[in-house]
Amino acid sequence: MERTVADTIKDITYEHLTKNNGLLLGQVVSNIGWINHTVPDCPGVIELPMSDVVEAGFAVGTALVGRRPILVIRYQDFVYLHASILINYAAKTKEVFGVSAPIFVRLISSELAGFNHSGNLYSIFMHVPGIKVASPMSPLEYQEVWNTFMSQDDPIVVSEHRDSFKLKEEIPDIVRDDADITIFLISVCKLMNEALYKTLLDIGVKSNIINILWLKPLVLPSYTIEVLSKTKVGLVVEPEYELVGASQSIAYKLMYETGLRVKALGAPDRCITAKKSNKIIPMVEDVVREVNTLLNR
Repeated sequence: MERTVADTIKDITYEHLTKNNGLLLGQVVSNIGWINHTVPDCPGVIELPMSDVVEAGFAVGTALVGRRPILVIRYQDFVYLHASILINYAAKTKEVFGVSAPIFVRLISSELAGFNHSGNLYSIFMHVPGIKVASPMSPLEYQEVWNTFMSQDDPIVVSEHRDSFKLKEEIPDIVRDDADITIFLISVCKLMNEALYKTLLDIGVKSNIINILWLKPLVLPSYTIEVLSKTKVGLVVEPEYELVGASQSIAYKLMYETGLRVKALGAPDRCITAKKSNKIIPMVEDVVREVNTLLNR
């Protein structure tokens, strides 16, 4: 039986809590749908008070005594309130004190949820030494991130998106010898993979599409430089703010290593509002417009 992303998260969590002496901490995790059916009903689920500025402190404490907690932050906009403890304690304690604080931070995003519940803010942690950052959107991607967490002792920030929770299929890269452009997709933008490829093909543009899982440390397929060198132009697309975001960082790295033109495309530098939140992240038409500009069409 195929598992959805939500099934994968729930099964991982159940095993961790019942067999690994793990914990799951967060607000309203055992109510209102158990975080889109990703939280199991079992011992080890800890409801925290509605005090975002201290919740990460509970996670750090339990991590220091070996419980490897899963900290659920239901909306990425709230991460500003948690960030101080994660950045100044969880990320630094291994290097400063020689004692690790392995925390699996589930940082969940969505759109159309209002101005305080629709953000994508994972790149904040890409600036921080001692924290890994990943953006899984499929069952096997999520399992890989979890396996990595359990095999080492650094905190990991996992950027999830509610639109991925029902997904069963993997999201394959698309690579062809005669491509005109190489496009890199991050987080929920990976879900436009097939539609974007077909839309571009309909207007005569052949594309490579590569999905990025690990943002920090950045991990790209071994064939990335080869295919980018053939197309000579690339585009990195993400739902986060484009300005000083992951897409600009990755585009810079690719340009530096290849000497080729690679553009970043992300959310515009403006406040999210309920009325406009459905257009805050790049859609297929936005990527197509950017591709046409890059190819001088």
